Amino acid sequence: QVQLVESGGGLVQAGGSLRLSCAASGRTFSSYAMGWFRQAPGKEREFVAAITRSGGRAYYADSVKGRFTISRDNAKNTVYLQMNSLKPEDTAVYFCAAKLDSRGSTYYIRRSDYDYWGQGTQVTVSS
Repeated sequence: QVQLVESGGGLVQAGGSLRLSCAASGRTFSSYAMGWFRQAPGKEREFVAAITRSGGRAYYADSVKGRFTISRDNAKNTVYLQMNSLKPEDTAVYFCAAKLDSRGSTYYIRRSDYDYWGQGTQVTVSS
């Protein structure tokens, strides 16, 4: 069982930056591949970024590539999402997710791949 708690959301002007954090409970964080998703009002939850267990590989949605960076610190049981050059269309509730990954070198981009979810943190980008 893993519990995930996101933080770092808020209100920012277009062009600004935010760093989201997702703290995980438990002693086996390094066994989980991690991902970030977002959901805007009236829209489906969509993939943003994913990272492998070790942090050696990452993958991004085209809409955030070059602006967002996912990283993790397994010693701190935390995954991060650095968001730069924010746009109003980035406004959404951001969720982190965890998937137990026995293979160790895979990232996952489908919602259905993930086993655990946080409660979300609101990001609002004003124009």
